[in-house]
Amino acid sequence: MVKDISVVPEVHFLEQVLERIAQGELRVPKFQRPFLWRPEQMLQLFDSMERGYPMGSLLIWETTMPLESLDTIGGRRIPPAPEGAKVAYVLDGHQRLSTLFGVLHRSADAPRSARQEDWMWWVYRPLVRSEHDGVRYRHWKSGEPAPSHFLPMRSVLGTLDFLEYARTLSDVSHSREEADRLTKESERIAKRVKNYKVSVVRMEGGTLQQAIEVFSRINSSGQKMRPDQMVSALTYGTIGSETLSDKMEEIKGRIAASGFGEIPIMTIFQTVLALSGEEDVQRDTSWETMARKVQGQLMTAVEDTDLILQQVVEFLRQEVQVPLARLVPYNIQIMLLAVFFHFSDKVEAEQRVKLRHWFWTTSLAGTFAGSTTTQVRNFITEMKAFARGEGGLSYSAERARSFPERFDLRSARVRAYLLWDLQTFPDRKNLDGGTANVLEQLATAHSETYRHVITQSGVPGASSPANRIVMTTPPGVSIRQALIRLAEDGRTDILDSHGVSLASIEHLKSDEFTEFILVRQQELAARERQFIESLGIKSADKEVGEADIDTE
Repeated sequence: MVKDISVVPEVHFLEQVLERIAQGELRVPKFQRPFLWRPEQMLQLFDSMERGYPMGSLLIWETTMPLESLDTIGGRRIPPAPEGAKVAYVLDGHQRLSTLFGVLHRSADAPRSARQEDWMWWVYRPLVRSEHDGVRYRHWKSGEPAPSHFLPMRSVLGTLDFLEYARTLSDVSHSREEADRLTKESERIAKRVKNYKVSVVRMEGGTLQQAIEVFSRINSSGQKMRPDQMVSALTYGTIGSETLSDKMEEIKGRIAASGFGEIPIMTIFQTVLALSGEEDVQRDTSWETMARKVQGQLMTAVEDTDLILQQVVEFLRQEVQVPLARLVPYNIQIMLLAVFFHFSDKVEAEQRVKLRHWFWTTSLAGTFAGSTTTQVRNFITEMKAFARGEGGLSYSAERARSFPERFDLRSARVRAYLLWDLQTFPDRKNLDGGTANVLEQLATAHSETYRHVITQSGVPGASSPANRIVMTTPPGVSIRQALIRLAEDGRTDILDSHGVSLASIEHLKSDEFTEFILVRQQELAARERQFIESLGIKSADKEVGEADIDTE
């Protein structure tokens, strides 16, 4: 018989709580989200402690039930849980305890470098008042030793470490008075930390599911967990020793390693939900209810998602010519394509043609901009019916949005333009005639790949895609100079590979910058419109329009 959960409020010295972590008796369960605090949040915690402010209660669950937990906390390895003993698991307070343990129990030989994963755990308290204002604590972002009057917080709980630091102060101080003053200040701070008391709410008994539900309800406020992390926690233990988040990270890594780049975790999560039979994939409330609904199908859905997303990537690459995940106009398109391939017994050639048409139409028309939960549910229902041969896709009446007047990759219309641009000009050449590897540059530099032709500020139309070129030039040679030189040398083959006409360059030669952009914009918009109409998609009434920043 399972004993009901009982709650016992207690007060402990912080030093005692951290020592339990060091002994492996107080642990962080794997269903917890990872360490997310920013460095400034870590400093604020220490500043609040010195000022005597409460840091909030910790909630722990004591049980003899074996539970998968982290073997590192705050960047430090901890020993395994004592065999057969009752172990406490942190349900609320992971970020705070990780910060305190990682800093105060830092070993003297722990890595020091300019990398954040190293310096974030080295927290110091400058002892000279002029060294701080506001938050009194500092990170030392270097592999070099910190100034001698910076008290390393790792030394305040260890008597020998603290005495060694005090001796250092005596050695480097200019006078006995200065050494005494700095030593007293360091002793005051150390005493603050050693005497700091923490409110601990200890739960005993109950089931793992009850403990997880307590955890999820606590995390519904404050620094919220992502929906995928919440459902991962609520379904912990239902799909093996790895959590749902672990498995989704594996899928994300596998797709990225294929060269397609990273698909957002939320897109993978929504795909898992959709393939498990859930259609409210964007709902942001009642995660406990959703978790209970889908947990029986999760293992199968995760495995299906792994396989189906590979088919989606192949379809996007081969049949739509989308080379990188970051160029997909709407992430919901990835999820809906996964729904199609999952629920279709046999994919007909005609369906593939319609899917390609659907992708381009919805991308150019902004179909999914600001989609509501109800609309997304309807999209999923429609895609399932289409996959089963029971209906069509209602997008044929959509009209493409205008050629974007601004180059902003947050706009789905701009990403659709780039997909057309990459297909239309696949063999761009640099000034020396060598091939420009656009995809390699896009995979790393993103928007910086498309360089400005006109760089002067205040030029009307300078933000247009028509003012962007993918070309590498020698030091000291601008894109504008390179284009003029190519025209003068008669290298129309290189100019054509970028869609730059001799007519537009005549304006460059005369420093008519706005006219150059306008002419090239008209030429690109006309070519893109031909492509749009060749697909049977209605073109926009207006040639050039605002590039909306889309949200899904």
